[in-house]
Amino acid sequence: MKVFVDECVDRRLARPILGHDVRTARDQGWTGISNGRLLALISGAFDVSVTVDRKLSYQQNLSTLPFAVIVLHARTNRLADLEPLVPRLLAVIETAPTGAATIVGSG
Repeated sequence: MKVFVDECVDRRLARPILGHDVRTARDQGWTGISNGRLLALISGAFDVSVTVDRKLSYQQNLSTLPFAVIVLHARTNRLADLEPLVPRLLAVIETAPTGAATIVGSG
């Protein structure tokens, strides 16, 4: 799977996402791009987008997207709080539905 890690996620979280072709916003040169434009760039280039943006599914129409969105919910957006979610992320990454947000949380 081709996995995009949004710039709002600590880019070091890409390392433990093993078995997938993982790129960060920084890798792609896509930092500072608005959500609408970013989603258009991800379309056709990635199978999954990983973010911590909880408002994304309310601000954008995800149903038309040709990729899955996985939203990480942790106490904070710090790497130490996100890393424990990696096993759950890896468990859903292959089956997350396109055009929808899949929540992966610590609670």
